[in-house]
Amino acid sequence: MKSKLINLEQAVSLVKDGDSIAVSGFVGSGHPEGLTSALEQRFIKEQHPKNLSLYFVAGQGDAKERGLNHFGHKGMVKRGVGGHWGLAPKLGKLALSNEMEAYNLPQGVISHMFRDIAAKKPGTITHVGLKTFVDPRVEGGKVNSVTKEDIVELIRLDDKDYLRYKHFNLDVALIRGTTADEFGNISMEQEVAPLEALAQAMATKACGGIVICQVMRLAKAGGINQLFVQIPGILVDYVVLVDMIKTPNLHMQTFEEQYNPYYSGQVQFPEDSLFKAMEMSERKIIARRGLFELLPLGNCVANLGIGMPEGIANVAKEEGVRERITLTVESGPIGGLPASGLSFGASYSPACVLQQPSQFDFYDGGGLDIAFLGAGEIDSKGNVNVSKFGPKFSGCGGFINITQNAKNVVFCTTFTAGDLDISHQNGSLKIIKEGKIKKFVKGLQQVTFSGDYALEKGTNVTYITERCVFKLTKEGLVLTEVAPGIDIQKDVLDLMDFRPIVPSSPKLMDPSIFNDGLMSVKER
Repeated sequence: MKSKLINLEQAVSLVKDGDSIAVSGFVGSGHPEGLTSALEQRFIKEQHPKNLSLYFVAGQGDAKERGLNHFGHKGMVKRGVGGHWGLAPKLGKLALSNEMEAYNLPQGVISHMFRDIAAKKPGTITHVGLKTFVDPRVEGGKVNSVTKEDIVELIRLDDKDYLRYKHFNLDVALIRGTTADEFGNISMEQEVAPLEALAQAMATKACGGIVICQVMRLAKAGGINQLFVQIPGILVDYVVLVDMIKTPNLHMQTFEEQYNPYYSGQVQFPEDSLFKAMEMSERKIIARRGLFELLPLGNCVANLGIGMPEGIANVAKEEGVRERITLTVESGPIGGLPASGLSFGASYSPACVLQQPSQFDFYDGGGLDIAFLGAGEIDSKGNVNVSKFGPKFSGCGGFINITQNAKNVVFCTTFTAGDLDISHQNGSLKIIKEGKIKKFVKGLQQVTFSGDYALEKGTNVTYITERCVFKLTKEGLVLTEVAPGIDIQKDVLDLMDFRPIVPSSPKLMDPSIFNDGLMSVKER
């Protein structure tokens, strides 16, 4: 251990100008905050290291100062390649102002790229990203005008189109674990997931680089059960111990909680005793209608996107059918109840937690029966944008992997946005104040979900709002249901930039959705 144990200052001094760096983490989980904050302080003091190439899978940050925001200084990063940028606005600002090269690629693809680099494969070849902004026929994943190099190419195999994502070199990996023993073996018993740390470590070593792992405690040789070791010591060059008494904020379990035993399986989460039903709102109305998409599937495996779709688990619990849904999160948890906010990526008492690349193997292979995601903009072809809105750039995250591979995809969104106010009474809906922003538009600012590709694959795609429901067909979007009390012309068609297909008499959404009491789903 003496040969591997160094302090933060020594660790960041090993990073040189022009190095290519991989950083682990998911929001705040698994992110080596001690290392990245020390790296920032070194740059502020010395203006080194500069011109780094930064590679990351999931979004890492608190939308303010932490995580990848530590890299948000002009000259520190020359190129960034990541799955989600929204939680690191300081870094994103450099990208949007053309002060660095920037790429946004699907989160699952980047997690697989590290694994493929470790195996020295000639690129990562996948269907994921076809016909979205990542496709080189569209934008090639480039974020700004100074980003010139094509790192995604279209190839043809067995008469089918695929994307080949070109690989990169790695000089340094900054990863995190819970405990290191004297040989540098790393366990993660208090982390929410192993994420992509192993793949990053293996990839970096395959490139001849160094791996630096931040931990919160040390163990003697043999002090870690071999089955608990997530990263073997042969892959770890240096270990940095964070002082949990003086600086506990540098090794929080998530950016919201210092430590929650439910996330790491130390204590079973009492979901029944802590449950609280949602109050009636447009969000609950959408979640209730979303629940009806689950019921024909029987027991199913699902992914709930952050935000609006999260309410579906709550409604399922309230209606007594929660046990029919196995919830998963792209960070790795299977089962349990996904956490939200700055703890997103963790799950309360999951049945197991996979490495993130393996979770995306499961997703890309069609393992999800159904996925519920949000939607920012929707066009007449059923395309969806969630990644870029004017000067706001968040990126795709795992959205493309999930929506291109789930058997059923349900988009959950209010019909308009910005000060929307509704009321419900006697099984019907009334619009008190209309939202200022249209969601159903003529042209998208960016295509994150391709309706054409979904139709090619035969994916069942539904769009649920508080006032109506659409289905994707080869002819376009079809208005299939309307809420009781809603005027189709005034409350729907007049607020769309295109005209959907409207049957002579669309079905009414189930009136029980708009009542305060239970919908009697279990009995039905």
